[in-house]
Amino acid sequence: MRFIFLLSLLAFPIAEIWILISLMHAYGWWVVLYLVVIAVLGLRLLRDEKQLFSGRMLQSLAQGANPLKAIFGSARNIIAAILLIIPGVMTDIIAFVLLLMPTQQQLPPNNHPGSGTHNNRAANDDVIEGEFHRED
Repeated sequence: MRFIFLLSLLAFPIAEIWILISLMHAYGWWVVLYLVVIAVLGLRLLRDEKQLFSGRMLQSLAQGANPLKAIFGSARNIIAAILLIIPGVMTDIIAFVLLLMPTQQQLPPNNHPGSGTHNNRAANDDVIEGEFHRED
């Protein structure tokens, strides 16, 4: 079992190098341009994810949702960014698959898709509206 794991671990970089060499023979320097552009996009994704992580955590906590969903979503994007930075076509495909995976949107406990009851609260629900007139 260890031998198979070690063999597959060594086969991945060899396959990446073989694919890159065959693409270089077919397309030339366009492959280098592709690798540079994808690496820049991966760096940008990593920087953006670092900035957006705290906002997602605060938003999930403010909504009363589970913060693990925000953590796993950010971890997925960070892993995809690292895979985009690593030069190779197979790692780019894995990163794109990670980025395209949808996140499950959960409804609040009282809201079900088929029910007609919705619990929509206003942002200023402590304000009482009414009309008044002054009598002198």
